[in-house]
Amino acid sequence: ECPCTVMLLGARWTRMFHITLLKPQPNTHGNATDPVSPLLSSSFSPPLPCSTAIAVKCKDGLVMGFEKLVVSKMLVEGTCRRLFTVDNHVGMAVSGMLADGRQLVNRARDEAASYREFYGHEIPGKVLAERVAGFVHAYTMYWSVRPFGVSILISTVDSDGPSIWMVEPSGLTYSYVGCAIGKGKQASKVELEKLKLSEMSCKEATKEVARIIYSVHDDVKDKEFELELSWICDASKGRHEFVPKELVKEAEEYAKAALDEDMDD
Repeated sequence: ECPCTVMLLGARWTRMFHITLLKPQPNTHGNATDPVSPLLSSSFSPPLPCSTAIAVKCKDGLVMGFEKLVVSKMLVEGTCRRLFTVDNHVGMAVSGMLADGRQLVNRARDEAASYREFYGHEIPGKVLAERVAGFVHAYTMYWSVRPFGVSILISTVDSDGPSIWMVEPSGLTYSYVGCAIGKGKQASKVELEKLKLSEMSCKEATKEVARIIYSVHDDVKDKEFELELSWICDASKGRHEFVPKELVKEAEEYAKAALDEDMDD
């Protein structure tokens, strides 16, 4: 290892960083003069435990759910949310490092605002997902920056209808009918594949999303969690909004009853 000091100069600021350079590795991005460390390669994945996030597309809209772990009993309910509103018709779920996730949320908001100002209408989900994915991928290409330690779900309703997009830390993006990210993604995907989402309303989907999140939560290893639910549907007038508290409570009761039933079996 060879410590060195790098001076970054900008038009408005000058900041000094002390960076420890690892042994140079072959560069796979086509720039032979730019060494890339193993940590900063495109195969980077967040080292921290990532709570489970789920998004599903129903017959009348979209539903997102998140398992927000409660880090302290003194934490005020509703703080440190992991579901965000990007634009009127766009919601985003963040799993991983929350600080990194907020930067991507702000970037997505800037992209949505810029598109609306330039074209005069709302940004399509595909365009937004590709722009955010390109921004994420740029942070895997150079040794002077690190990849974002977060995966995100983007839910949007536009002229092409409802759609769900997942963006990985490497910058890859995919569109899904139902998708899960975080530590419980594999078990969640198995449960999602059993659902007939095309025949399910958003109100019904909130209960199923809650049931899946409760089923993949490990009461022994994990801390208590707060269930977050949001949707874009007729009930929200086509806008991304949090599900009303009474419906969240109803979904939690349904999930707990289903969990108790499975344990009895």
